Amino acid sequence: MLTCDKGTAVADAASGVSLVARLGGFTAGLIRGESDNHSAQRGALVAFLVRVTSAGILYLSQVVLARWMGSFEYGIYVFVWTWVLVLGGISNLGLPTLMIRLVPEYRERGEHARLRGLLRLGRIVPVAMATVVAGLGLLGLGLWGESLSNHYVLPAIIALACVPMIALTDVQDGIGRGRGWLVEALLPPYVLRPLLVLSAMVAAHELGWPMSAVTAAAAAVAGTWAAAIIQTGLVGRRLRAEVEAGPSNGDIRGWLATSLPLLAITFSEILLQTTDVLVVSQIMGPGDVAIYFAAAKTMSLVMFIHYAVGSAMANRFAALNARGDREGLVAAIRQAVNWTFWPSLAGATFILLVGKPLLWLFGPQFADGYPVMLVLVLGFLGRAAAGPSELLLNMLGQQRATACVAVCVALLNIVLNVLLVPRLGLQGAAMATATSLAVGAALNVAVARMRLGLGIAIWNHLRRV
Repeated sequence: MLTCDKGTAVADAASGVSLVARLGGFTAGLIRGESDNHSAQRGALVAFLVRVTSAGILYLSQVVLARWMGSFEYGIYVFVWTWVLVLGGISNLGLPTLMIRLVPEYRERGEHARLRGLLRLGRIVPVAMATVVAGLGLLGLGLWGESLSNHYVLPAIIALACVPMIALTDVQDGIGRGRGWLVEALLPPYVLRPLLVLSAMVAAHELGWPMSAVTAAAAAVAGTWAAAIIQTGLVGRRLRAEVEAGPSNGDIRGWLATSLPLLAITFSEILLQTTDVLVVSQIMGPGDVAIYFAAAKTMSLVMFIHYAVGSAMANRFAALNARGDREGLVAAIRQAVNWTFWPSLAGATFILLVGKPLLWLFGPQFADGYPVMLVLVLGFLGRAAAGPSELLLNMLGQQRATACVAVCVALLNIVLNVLLVPRLGLQGAAMATATSLAVGAALNVAVARMRLGLGIAIWNHLRRV
């Protein structure tokens, strides 16, 4: 029989009251607090909720598409959409990350003319570039389309219409994140776009249209354009309220000199995310592509934590660096790393526990992709251990070093995929990607230590959690 004395009971009650009081204080501060820390917490929470919602909608969309289209047509759509994302990522010229860095810097320094020029030209140039890239893509399909399977050509032609709007959305995402407008930045591309694409597919299904890659590509065009137009209106309204009309000072050459290394980073990141799918599509069949894609997307749900923290903290890193506040910067890094790693670890554990049932939702054959998840999780956790290291280094002016790391990791990923996929199949692709993710995180940690004297890995902050 358990017993306790009066003193123990009083202490326990006091402890409970103290815990409730601390939780209440934290919640009140999160809602009403005006400090940079409270703003960062609110931003991380908003980004986290948006990404959770997005992950749910995307997952539902992929399950519906896989069920309705079958693994063959679904695999074709995955291949085409992957190429659209690659082309859209090239077209933005690295300006989304430049926006995150320069918008808070210009505001801190009162350089309003340069800010107006950046906001105006920073959207026009990527859309123009994306239009050219889409046109070249159409020309390439016209000249060499016969070398592709006929199943791919028409979906690719239709989906190329998405490229200019993807570039515009990316840049406006950067503007919103640079100002901390995370709802305007994240909601249209990550919640509204997949919801509209899914709605278009549901409408097509009800109308009796064929559930093919062609129909899915058309739905993607409708959703991408609608989301981009809505985001343009939301961001434009916030800018008109905050940025007064006046002369603008465009420094395209200077901006591109800074953004091109960021473009190398962006393109390398896209390659890191898509090389496995592209190599699998070349060596194996559309059904294998579909299984791998479903497994990889399921496991990558854990990455929305990494993205959410980076979205919330990037503009804070840039502002603290512009002020020369080293102590505040170190504290912000510690928060960002802890906010990234521990929730990622918990999320990865949960996803692995329910991984097979989640894959089964796509279809019984998709459960064969579970071993892919077991391998990929190691790479995702390795990356989470360094926090949002890429964004941190970019905000602190280390974009050239980060670009070198990103390019090397992308090349490593290509080589490993080419070597391992023919020998080990889908698990070879997972091993290549996981290894590349972990190596990239380790190199970023080394750059931060050697160039900035900053310890950004999770083990540097274990005693301060």
